Amino acid sequence: MTTHWRLDDDRQTLVLASTGGRCPQVIYWGPPLPEGEDLAQLAAAVTLDVTGGMLDENPDLSICPEASRTFPGQPGLIVRDSDGAPLLPAFKLREVVEAGQQLTVICEDARNRLTYTAEFVLDPDTHVIALSARVNSDRPLHLHWLAAPVLPAPQQSDEMIDVAGRWCGEFQLNRTAWSPGIRYRENRTGRTGHEHFPGLIVPCRGATNASGEAFAFHYGWSGGHRMIAEELPDGRRQIQFGHAARMETAPSTEFRTAPLYAVYSSDGFNGCAVSFQRHLRDRIVTWTRPGRPRPVHYNCWEAVYFDHKLDVLKDIATRAAGLGAERFVLDDGWFGQRDDDTSSLSDWEVDPRKYPDGLGPLIEHVHTEGMAFGIWFEPEMINPDSNIHRAHPDWALGAEDQILGRQQKALNMGLAEVREFLYERISALLSAHPIDYIKWDHNRVLPAPDAEQTRGSYALIDRLRADFPDVEIESCASGGGRIDFGILSRTQRVWLSDSNDALERLQMQHNAALFLPAAVTGSHVGPRKCHTSGRILDISFRSWVAAQRHLGFEMDPRELTEYEAEVLRDVTSWWKVNRDWMYGADILRLDATDTAMIAEQQMTRDGSQFVIFAGKSGTSRQIAPRPLRLTRLDPEARYEISLRNRHEATELSRGSPALKQGPLTLTGAALMHNGIALPWSYPETLWVLEGKRL
Repeated sequence: MTTHWRLDDDRQTLVLASTGGRCPQVIYWGPPLPEGEDLAQLAAAVTLDVTGGMLDENPDLSICPEASRTFPGQPGLIVRDSDGAPLLPAFKLREVVEAGQQLTVICEDARNRLTYTAEFVLDPDTHVIALSARVNSDRPLHLHWLAAPVLPAPQQSDEMIDVAGRWCGEFQLNRTAWSPGIRYRENRTGRTGHEHFPGLIVPCRGATNASGEAFAFHYGWSGGHRMIAEELPDGRRQIQFGHAARMETAPSTEFRTAPLYAVYSSDGFNGCAVSFQRHLRDRIVTWTRPGRPRPVHYNCWEAVYFDHKLDVLKDIATRAAGLGAERFVLDDGWFGQRDDDTSSLSDWEVDPRKYPDGLGPLIEHVHTEGMAFGIWFEPEMINPDSNIHRAHPDWALGAEDQILGRQQKALNMGLAEVREFLYERISALLSAHPIDYIKWDHNRVLPAPDAEQTRGSYALIDRLRADFPDVEIESCASGGGRIDFGILSRTQRVWLSDSNDALERLQMQHNAALFLPAAVTGSHVGPRKCHTSGRILDISFRSWVAAQRHLGFEMDPRELTEYEAEVLRDVTSWWKVNRDWMYGADILRLDATDTAMIAEQQMTRDGSQFVIFAGKSGTSRQIAPRPLRLTRLDPEARYEISLRNRHEATELSRGSPALKQGPLTLTGAALMHNGIALPWSYPETLWVLEGKRL
């Protein structure tokens, strides 16, 4: 006997089926099925044949595949009893609770005295399905691996796309062909990591940014994850996500996964991207002051580094305000004896040498210039050369002789006394001064993975958020080393990369938009010569690339020529005029036929207004620019398109493309099919096109 359950919205249907009282499996996930679809016939239609060399029946690819049922692939649960003996669960379905757009599946293993619970929650507005699992027992067990509810991958896919990277080179996309066996990625660094962003996209054959079917996944956990994309010998495919294996170092009677966010799209990668962008911005992030415009950001790091002088910082603050900045962030170097990165982490007391009267005079000056004030912390870290390490060496995580990272160790966030100490130091500063922003850094990997470390960090942030609800927090970890939906349920901004190189940022931001909205993605106009790449880029290119996301500056404004300052003021003014609607805009990646072009269309949800950023990452292979096709417009509607920065056309743009002369009016059908020809441009430049529906 087979029993069925389904979740539906106007984009998709997901169907679960249980046969013979076993743990259910997902038998359908894709475009909406008619309300009267015969689910028993649906299950029968996808039942595989058997032949020589096979079992007499194919084992279920259940939401928690079980080795005890001769499942030939990776199991969904690996656990040992309190005495270390391995357990082989064999779950029987107890019940499925249906409540609106939520299914709760409860299975039991009476022999091993285990209960497995899986939750599926469908958001019909964002089309994101949040899946989570937990296992309970009547005595402490040792967990090796627990997957969030397992989903099948499509047979019509030839490849998968996961996300890798490095410091100053985050969000690089890897394409791997499906083949028999496993694509296995595991991050054991104890944080999300530059190298292992917990995301996966599985496109069906022929999918592009704007068309075709695609499935996408994101695991919302900051402590390191494991991903399995497996093709079984019979051809079926499974996707598993969970904490990195052996992350739970202590036995327990209950273990839980983080949420796995899953998306089906029938209109290409953009369908996945928009779902993730909206779900993160509108469901996961808790904004400190909802409705307040995102302030233009200034960070002093690449201006002064550790060399803090009050008169210099006041001058820089005045200049930043004159450029349009609305928040001033004091970065590393304000505390202890912090003249370089070798000392004082964890002391968190203002350095009286640099600030003899405390931070008050600088904060007052920043406020006088009309800006809010923010400050840098790295709470989870400690330098051996610090007062706190000398007093409490036992607070450091890991072995005494461990390899240091940036001359620092990690604090053991699983210890209540460590969290209490950090709370007291941070809250004392927040209570004493009007501070509305924390840049929360995390500059080294952990010496060993431990889920308790992540839970402890979450607990500290949660406590500070509860007591200081108006303080916004940015997640930074040497740039993009801790970006995930778990940390973003506690923070409101991420620092995508320590690279302010606009050319590198152009591609990173483009790829990160598959998961992140503009509202949370910090992007700064860096110095003329980039400090991490040595590349020298024009101020216009640097400014417009930063204006694609949450705009900020991070350079010494004293280096700017009057021309550069005027360009930056102009772009900043444009961003302020447009930021309110861009806050809620969908970022749509455009399918440019020129491989040197990286283009996106940011558009309001109702499609009434949009802006296109079309950046050149290199020299085009063809001599004349190829038309750029837009997406998601109303074919019948008429749109006015204008080139915001047409004055930047160079002398080598010798023709008369219509955009150089003034606005164009075309139907959505024409813009999506024929596209629009851009003027010729140099590499490392960017065109900005503004559009509105008439």
